[in-house]
Amino acid sequence: MKPTFLYRLLAAALAAALIGCVALPQGGAGYVRSSALPAPPDPVDNPTTPEKAALGKQLFFDPRLSGDGSMACQGCHYRSLGWTDALPLSRKVGGGMNTRHTPSVYNTGYYTSWYWDGRARTLEAQVNAAWKAQIGADPAKAAAVIAAVPGYQVEFRKVFGSAPDADNITKALAAFLRTLNSGEAPWDRHAAGDQAAVSADALAGYELFVGKAGCATCHQPPLYSDSQFHNIGLEAGKANPDPGRYGVTKDPQDRSAFKTPTLRSVGISGPYFHDGSVADLEQAVRYMASGGKADASKSALLVDRKLSDQEIRQLVAFLHTLTSEEHFEAPALP
Repeated sequence: MKPTFLYRLLAAALAAALIGCVALPQGGAGYVRSSALPAPPDPVDNPTTPEKAALGKQLFFDPRLSGDGSMACQGCHYRSLGWTDALPLSRKVGGGMNTRHTPSVYNTGYYTSWYWDGRARTLEAQVNAAWKAQIGADPAKAAAVIAAVPGYQVEFRKVFGSAPDADNITKALAAFLRTLNSGEAPWDRHAAGDQAAVSADALAGYELFVGKAGCATCHQPPLYSDSQFHNIGLEAGKANPDPGRYGVTKDPQDRSAFKTPTLRSVGISGPYFHDGSVADLEQAVRYMASGGKADASKSALLVDRKLSDQEIRQLVAFLHTLTSEEHFEAPALP
């Protein structure tokens, strides 16, 4: 297996982070807490500052960025839902629907590609594309609306030294997104030594996660994603299957392969999978543990793990301990 983005990112910090780890049940592998991660890398032309991120937070919640003034970026990403929206398919301004489920934006600054198919190569590119496609904006026109707000005029001049425009709006939004890193969840507290933070079932579920169930092969802690693309069989039998990563690479091996989603706050971010086709977390675990549907292009990693009902419940118990509990407040808008 090729080294993943996460291992490259943590190469310098991993040894130090592991010093503070506690022994996990039954000699489980060392665990890096989310709070031990270095800050997400910034592009040279868009360093994150507290002031820029605060401005981006306001813009993220401001419906005036959309084409008709009715829908903010936040309209598809709710903190209480793990930064998703509880809908099978994401919606567009005007009531239209997309063909894929809203992905969580937790820890998005650590990744090297964005969208389910990885077509965006920078976070700024993803922000700009979603601004136009999801909330129906002409960025130049939306920037003019924002520039007409006196409060924004002041804030943009403080942060960028210039009036609002499409480029610096995009940069502010990306800077905010790079701050949406998963906070301390019960499992992180357990890793820090709090033996009362999780249940016995969750402890058993972790052992299954990194062992018999094989989950950690793709959902690698601490972000619980390998940032790679896998076909898990969900498109099998559909009249018009979603091409997934193949639509970007044209590599036949990428047919209906989708980016591994993070499992951070997965207990509150249903429905599940790229098509939002599974409403319940236990059902999602059962699908994966059973090896999924037959598909010639399906990943060889997806096989029947022959888990008992009790083991399924233990896995679900563990996954619920990954729900972040950080405090978050919506901003006041100028």
